[in-house]
Amino acid sequence: MALPARVYLTLHETSARWGCNIADVAGWADAGRFRILTGITAVRCGDEVIAGKVTLSPMELMPLFRRCGTGPSEGIMRRIQPAGRQDWLLITDPVCGITVAVADMVIMAEEVHAFEDENDMIRRVAAGPGVSTSYDWEGMNIALIVRIFDHGLPDTQADLVAEMQEWFADRSDGKKMPDSRSIRRRITPIWRALQRGDA
Repeated sequence: MALPARVYLTLHETSARWGCNIADVAGWADAGRFRILTGITAVRCGDEVIAGKVTLSPMELMPLFRRCGTGPSEGIMRRIQPAGRQDWLLITDPVCGITVAVADMVIMAEEVHAFEDENDMIRRVAAGPGVSTSYDWEGMNIALIVRIFDHGLPDTQADLVAEMQEWFADRSDGKKMPDSRSIRRRITPIWRALQRGDA
């Protein structure tokens, strides 16, 4: 039985996945494209006690994201945004704020995937010669081409994703197939290109 999809990716994993600098990831987070999160022990923000998952402000930790790579690995955070809220709270106890390390900063996997979908990105970590992958993506591409050549496109992209997921299931007796989101990330650029061709 396959494990469920990952919930979080670290900033380092995300920058490696996208082939970019960690400063770029911080910049996109600051622009509101996704959130950078971390987990904290209980702190006091005025009359409130906050603990657990919080959003961080990349610009308040800017020295950590130097493009040249000379920045420190951890910094002090004085302001946090609790999970599920839009307001920012000032940490009043401890008065010096809290220490956060780049290694402990994460992005929700669903926000990483949404960013990839919005920008027509395909994962780079599973590409290139010599890189092993647990799924037969080349075989899926061949099956996809044959399906479109023989029968054209289905009514929706979701139908095509479902068919490709069935293709994986048929070849592993239902034991080894990628999640629909992983398939959709690979199919979306093809789907959009063919849709433009039909226009």
